[in-house]
Order: sequence, then structure tokens, then C-alpha cells
Amino acid sequence: MITVPFEARRFQSTAAYYLRYRIPYPDRLITRVAERSGLKPGGHVLDLGCGPGQLGIAFARLQSAAVTAMDPEPEMLAEAALGAKMAGVDINIRQGSSYDLGPDIGKLHLCVMGRSFHWMDRRATLEALDGLIEPGGAVVLFHDKSILAEPDWREILEPLAEIYSPERHADRQLRKSKEWSPHEAMLLASPFRNLERIGIVSEYARDIEEIVGRVFSMSSTSPQALGDKTADFEAALREKLLAAAPDGKFKEIVEANGLLAFRD
Repeated sequence: MITVPFEARRFQSTAAYYLRYRIPYPDRLITRVAERSGLKPGGHVLDLGCGPGQLGIAFARLQSAAVTAMDPEPEMLAEAALGAKMAGVDINIRQGSSYDLGPDIGKLHLCVMGRSFHWMDRRATLEALDGLIEPGGAVVLFHDKSILAEPDWREILEPLAEIYSPERHADRQLRKSKEWSPHEAMLLASPFRNLERIGIVSEYARDIEEIVGRVFSMSSTSPQALGDKTADFEAALREKLLAAAPDGKFKEIVEANGLLAFRD
């Protein structure tokens, strides 16, 4: 099994872009996941690898959950604290990673992860969560799947990322290799082997500024990863995006989904 080496500050320099340019998880998805999992007001939710706290804040705002937001990146936690204040909710901010899971966190009804599980030692994380999640609770992996992109900006990004950020690009390609076990396989081999998926499909209109911001929110093409190549990378990216879409407009159809994993 492949495990991506832990890098505490992998997402340094991405926080400002992440919250502004990443497509959010729809409120309808949060509500349906909460209902299916039996989450009650005051139920404890851990947003693990929380980033700027999009999921944790949504569960606190929509479901009155007691939320712990946990991430190794201080910049992300600062954004999460600010976001919670703006949303008018209280969440417990905690610096740490999946390697810091322990009984001091307290019992959980849900552990939610938004595009973060692949950065962890997945088997060890599920073993630790088995000791924390109460009976009837679940692990929920949130993700978004591109169904259609016109023009397809990812096809433009891939060769540029390989040129300007080769090491991070190689890490990303590793997760597409045959040696990488999909999350579903990892869950089926864990105590959380009863799987269901809930998805919401939405259409978005985006412009070049939003695409560039989205790209900078990725660890493989963050300003930190690109270093002194950032300006050249951005110029090349903008040139190719404009060539693909002279009007500067992009359409995306995206499925935001939650993979719920219950114990048998």
C-alpha cells in the first residue's frame, strides 16, 4: 500500500486561494449526510484535515453540531477561525494531523474529511477512528468529481505542472497509479465497511481569474511549490487558458459527494 509521506506544511500559501476559489460543498449535501448519519444537534463532528474549515463550519451552521476542526497548517486554521466567526458559529480549532488522533479528542459521531484522506496513512487513521467514533457514527469522505469542463482547464494544467512543479506533480501522479488503493478498498478492509454515497450535481460558470485561483489552491501548484517559477507559471497558464477560451469563460459540471462509511 502506498502512503504519501507526511508533510506538515504542504498547504502553506494556499489558504487565501482555497476558500475563495474552491467549489464549495452544497448545503443540500451537508444536510443529507447529516440526516443519513443520524447526526443530532450537539453531536460531535471532527473535520480532519479541515483546511479553512468549509465542512466543519457548514455542519455547525446547518446542523448545530459541536465541531472540532483539525489541520497541521496554521494558515488554514486562521482562515477556519475567521470563517467560523463570520458564520456566527463556535468551533474548536486544533492544530494537528491524523497522526495526532487520540482519546483526548473525545467521542465522535462523525469524522468528515474534505479531499484530505489521501494525504494520510489511511489504514492507521481508520484504526484510530475506530476507537473514537461512537456506535452508529460514521466516517464521511467528501470529494468533488468533474463531469464536464468546457474548455477542459485540467488538460491545460497537467503539462504545465509537470514542467514547473515536477516533484509535486509526481506525487499527484502517484495517486493515479495501479499501486494506489482507492479509498473504497481501504474502507472495505476496515471496520467502516458499510458504504453509501450521496451526490449533488451542479453547474458552474467560471472565468480565468477563478481558474487561476483554483490552481494556486492546489498543493502541487501552490506559490510555495512553484517558488521562483510562480510568475512564469502563471503567465504560461493565463496564455493557454485565454487561447482555449478567448471570451475568458469556462463551464463546469461537478458532482459534490459524500462517501459515508458505517460499521457493519
